[in-house]
Amino acid sequence: MAPEVEDGHAVVCHIDDLLAERGMTLTELADRVGVTVVNLSVLKNNRARAIRFSTLTRICQVLGCQPGDVFSVRSA
Repeated sequence: MAPEVEDGHAVVCHIDDLLAERGMTLTELADRVGVTVVNLSVLKNNRARAIRFSTLTRICQVLGCQPGDVFSVRSA
């Protein structure tokens, strides 16, 4: 059985690492993706319950990465 955290999932967001590697701020990413800083903050702090594919697509386009670079599943 997959490990779970309090909110029922074990998906971990790696936006902080990706931003650091690219020398980009969360505010800059939010502007370029077209979402609010608050929404991206919820995502990067692993408090999001869902993400729209269109938002994930834009994040990947802006950061030049794949969805598997943005998210991983915490192992046991």
